[in-house]
Amino acid sequence: MYIKRKLREDLTLYKGLRFNSKIAQNSSKRYRTVVGVGGNVGDVKRRFEHLLVTLQRDVRVDVVQSSYILENPPFGFLEQDYFFNAIIFLQVNMQAHRMLDYLLRLEKKFARKRSFSNSPRTLDLDIIFFDNRVIETKNLVVPHPHWSKRESVVIPLASMK
Repeated sequence: MYIKRKLREDLTLYKGLRFNSKIAQNSSKRYRTVVGVGGNVGDVKRRFEHLLVTLQRDVRVDVVQSSYILENPPFGFLEQDYFFNAIIFLQVNMQAHRMLDYLLRLEKKFARKRSFSNSPRTLDLDIIFFDNRVIETKNLVVPHPHWSKRESVVIPLASMK
């Protein structure tokens, strides 16, 4: 069950059992990363809950905190359902590129299909920040480009305690 709060006509926040909560108190993992979570195909909120359980069961990952889930309009390709987005703080022992590979495997596990840019998706996982590093490679740019201009990142990030 979710507590729902309308922010604007086109924006709604949802608080669930595992979303908008601090989860791990202390972590011995080396790197702190902020991951953006999104999706708009199927039962996305349930998938987000399942993702958190999957992350919590992985010994390489400590889930530190999660944001509210934000329902918001799509951008880019507009002829699709609204998106649900959230932010998760993680502590990991993986370097940034290995973390990216890990997230791509999780997307695949949750049936992500890549058909075209900004297409509908079951799950989208993006590294927003990685341990205060700046990374610019062919496959990974951190901080995530334009994160500060996207309500789908800024609002969930601001909702964290």
